[in-house]
Amino acid sequence: MPGKFFDEWQVGERIAHDIRRTVTETDNLLFSTMTHNPQPLHLDVEAAKASGFGQVLVNSTFTFSLLVGLSVGDTTLGTLVANLGFTDVVTPKPVFIGDTLRAESEITGLRESKSRPDAGIVTFVHEMFNQRDELVCKCERSALIQRSA
Repeated sequence: MPGKFFDEWQVGERIAHDIRRTVTETDNLLFSTMTHNPQPLHLDVEAAKASGFGQVLVNSTFTFSLLVGLSVGDTTLGTLVANLGFTDVVTPKPVFIGDTLRAESEITGLRESKSRPDAGIVTFVHEMFNQRDELVCKCERSALIQRSA
């Protein structure tokens, strides 16, 4: 299912995104080093073992980015004008190497655009769960979406 146009969404609509992803050591290592995050919990196995987690903790900004990425195909692919913002990002449970993550989205708001008559603002709440169905990340996303022709 490609992204939908503004006038095709309904408040309360829920999507369980089909694509799932198992997080690898390479994902965490590359993301952390690409973003210049030297946190030993993400990069140093011995430091991570000595922490309260007892193992390498996946970079939470990777988790957040993956959550948004898993949602794109079903929400905004081909219809997005611009992301307007992300709020209320929470990571209530840690993510570890080898966790398999899935995402769900709910439409919580629709608003006409005052400046763009050819588009409207859709508010999504995106949630990510691990293989134990524990919530590991949640955020609210506002996006300016094209209207259908």
